[in-house]
Amino acid sequence: MSLRASARGGIRLNKLGEDRLLREILRGVGTKTLSRGAAGDDCAVVKMRECSKLLVLKTDCVVERVHFAAGTNAFAVGWKAMMRPLSDFAATSALPEFALVTLVVPEQLQVAWVRELYRGLRRAANRFRVSIVGGETSSTRGPIAVSTSVAGFVEPDRAVSRCGGRAGDDLFVTGLLGCALKKKHLNFVPRIHESRWLTENFSIHAMLDLSDGLGTDLPRLARSSKVGFKIDTNKLPLARGATITDAVSEGEDYELLFAISPRDRRRLQQHWTKKFPNVPLTQIGLLKRKSRIEDRTLGGGYVHFQQSS
Repeated sequence: MSLRASARGGIRLNKLGEDRLLREILRGVGTKTLSRGAAGDDCAVVKMRECSKLLVLKTDCVVERVHFAAGTNAFAVGWKAMMRPLSDFAATSALPEFALVTLVVPEQLQVAWVRELYRGLRRAANRFRVSIVGGETSSTRGPIAVSTSVAGFVEPDRAVSRCGGRAGDDLFVTGLLGCALKKKHLNFVPRIHESRWLTENFSIHAMLDLSDGLGTDLPRLARSSKVGFKIDTNKLPLARGATITDAVSEGEDYELLFAISPRDRRRLQQHWTKKFPNVPLTQIGLLKRKSRIEDRTLGGGYVHFQQSS
C-alpha cells in the first residue's frame, strides 16, 4: 500500500513505521546530486563544483520524552543534541565543521536551562572542532525539541554509506552494546576518530552507527546493500549488566557497525588493538547472498511511530 493510498484509507503512522514512511516520502525527492549512498542514508553526501572534497550534510533532533526524559540535565541534553548528528558523520567517515541549532521550547522555560543547554552544545561541538554558526528559536506548547544541522566534508575515496556491503563480508562492531539508556546515551562520544582511521587504512564496504539498536540497524544495512546476514548473538560484546536482548533491542549505543572483506580481518584486529586499546572490536557475523525466502530481520530495535502500536 502506498502512502497516498494509506492517506485515503486513514492508515496511521504507527501502522506504517519509519523506514516505510521514508521510502514513500523520498520517492518524489530529487536525489540526483547525491554522490554517495542514497536518500535515507546516515548523511547526505554531495559533490560540489570546483571542490576536491564531498560536502556532507546531516540534520537530527532530540525531543523531550522521546530522546530524553523530562527533567534531564540541560547540559546532557545539549551534549546529546550535538553528538547525535556527529555520530552519523562517523558512519560516513566524514569530518564535521559547522553546525546550526534550532531550539523549540515553551515560553515558561527558565533562561538558566537554555544557557546550560548551549553549554552542553558548545562543549560537544568543541570536542570535534565544530563551529556553531547560527540557528533559530521558536516557542511551543509541547515538549522541548532541539534540532542540530551539521555540515562538513569527506574525501571521495573515504566516503562510506550503508549500501556497499558484499556477500561474504565480515561484520564488526565497535565498543559494547546494551544498557545505554541507563547512562551512555547522554554522554557518548561518536566514533569519528575510529572511523577516520578505518577508512585511512582499510576498504570499508558499508557502515552505519547503531542508534536504533542492532535489531533495527543491521537489517537496514543489509537491505540497503541488497544482501542477507548471519550473526552469532553469543558473540555480541555486552556492556556490564546487559543481556543479548538488550544489545539487540535497546538502541542508543552509537557504536559503529561495518562490513569489511574477510581478507583484512587479521590485519584489522591486530592493528586495531594497538591503535585503540580501550575500545573493543568484535566480529559478530557476516553478510551473505540474499535468499528469496529469507526474512532479513533480527527482531527488536527502536522504530519511530511503532513503539506505541
